[in-house]
Amino acid sequence: MLGMSNQSYMGIWLDEFPEEQMLRDFGAFLGTVPFSAAESGFESLVIRAVDSSETPLIEQDLRSAPVEAAAVIAIAAEHLHSDCSYEVQAHWDLWAYEAEGDRAAIKAQPLEILCHGTEYDEGFWRENGHIQANLGFEHLFTGHAGLLGRYRQVAARADSPAEARFFEAMAWPENLQRYQEKTQENIRKVFDWTRRIEKALPAARIRLWSEGEENFEARLEEILAAR
Repeated sequence: MLGMSNQSYMGIWLDEFPEEQMLRDFGAFLGTVPFSAAESGFESLVIRAVDSSETPLIEQDLRSAPVEAAAVIAIAAEHLHSDCSYEVQAHWDLWAYEAEGDRAAIKAQPLEILCHGTEYDEGFWRENGHIQANLGFEHLFTGHAGLLGRYRQVAARADSPAEARFFEAMAWPENLQRYQEKTQENIRKVFDWTRRIEKALPAARIRLWSEGEENFEARLEEILAAR
């Protein structure tokens, strides 16, 4: 299995986010989510008050009948307060490299979305955004081992048999080119989503970041520009 521990994120800061407007804006954001074709709809809702150490006010499993944004907001409206956070789970489709079979395939990937009230967890939103999305594994957008982009790195020493097979496959230029093209499609999906958010919300700032890249957004742009 290829190394895949680093996560990637999107944060959205609104011009204003008063309590009475919070769920309206969150609903508008949820309306932009690019669901997986096979797993459409929101699959769970967790509402917390004060901070993450507190027992959730509600934990609702929606997987038996995934719902759209309006249904999520209707449930959340029963617990509207600026010291609350609202967490939903969904899936979206991204290209992912499969070590078994040495190929890329579109797979439904987990997508976690959180809305932070301004009084939640001592202003957690300041660092992470009023609305935050965990986009999934960083390598789905940057590729593995620094092989993609205009400034490609020499493949590192393999740490596992799966990684060794990956490096062997990527030694063929046509395989590496295909891998880059599929990763670029994932990047375009992120950027397309941010453009929809900008149209749907009065966003003061949208930031992309990850655990492994010093400047995740710049890295995405560099890979997207590569030929």
